[in-house]
Amino acid sequence: MAVKLKDVAALAGVSTSTVSRVCKDNPSISRETKERVRRAMEQLGYEPNIQTDNQNINEGKTIGIILPPSQKESFENSFYLEVIRGVSQFCNRHNYMNTVITGKDDEEIISIIKNTVKEGKVDGFVITYSKQNDSVADYMYNEGILYVVIGKSSCFTNQAVYIDNDNILAAQEAVEYLIRLGHRNIAYLGSDSNFMFSADRKSGYQLALLNNNLPVNPDNIIEMPFIPEEHSDVLHTLLGRKDRPSAILVSDDLFAVALERVCIEMNISIPEDLSIVSFNNSLFARLTSPSLTSVNINTVQLGIEAASQVINHIENPNLMPTKIIVPHRIIERHSCKEYM
Repeated sequence: MAVKLKDVAALAGVSTSTVSRVCKDNPSISRETKERVRRAMEQLGYEPNIQTDNQNINEGKTIGIILPPSQKESFENSFYLEVIRGVSQFCNRHNYMNTVITGKDDEEIISIIKNTVKEGKVDGFVITYSKQNDSVADYMYNEGILYVVIGKSSCFTNQAVYIDNDNILAAQEAVEYLIRLGHRNIAYLGSDSNFMFSADRKSGYQLALLNNNLPVNPDNIIEMPFIPEEHSDVLHTLLGRKDRPSAILVSDDLFAVALERVCIEMNISIPEDLSIVSFNNSLFARLTSPSLTSVNINTVQLGIEAASQVINHIENPNLMPTKIIVPHRIIERHSCKEYM
């Protein structure tokens, strides 16, 4: 029986697209990975054939969608569900399957990736998040595994394919929107700055204040590693100050929902006492009362573009890394009003 590309991939513990790129001596593959693949070729007696290789690449037709490590948070956040929808839509149109991968920590996710690649089950991956010091992205890069990042790449910037919004500009525009409404004491509520999107949105918030000659008050910047499900001392302290901010930029609709709950507990009326602008324009933004003014980052389109790039690089292994910026816009609803 003839040795196939996927047999080499399974023995070498890489994807079929990686084997194809090694056959073409693609510079994006590390020297160690090339040597491992070539040893597998020699051991199996595999003779590269470009036309046959391309046919075999299409046999797998599976994209892995990697969610951030967590026990449950990833499945509760509509951002990831919308990304999955976008990836699935594009895959369906191009006869690719997709599978969702996550785990309680990076080590578990890496273990799953190892197994799926070794067994030839996945040809390329979409990482739905970008964070600093990401061991998952590091592992995939060092192993020569094809992946696309949703978010700004924190490492291997010139070699990585990533799909992102201009989160600095988006946050800057959101703060300037509040400034035009008359707000001057504006706070920021975001997730951990270890995630690149949150770091950029905080930077855009600070930049807008500085550009408008407004002070950046450290006490107005709140970062939380997860969305509070119960009483939040940090938010109560922020909203209980005598110099309480009149408006808050929030990095995610889910955090904004938690903020609205605290406002109800403290008898703070939105938008009469506090204006809120959030991000993602999710279902939560539309269902809250009052509904949230939110930055639409076109989440489904992020997934579509990510899937498009993965498939392009599977079918054309010599493509150069690509950076795509998906546009955003502010959707005005009822959580903001002029400050008198």
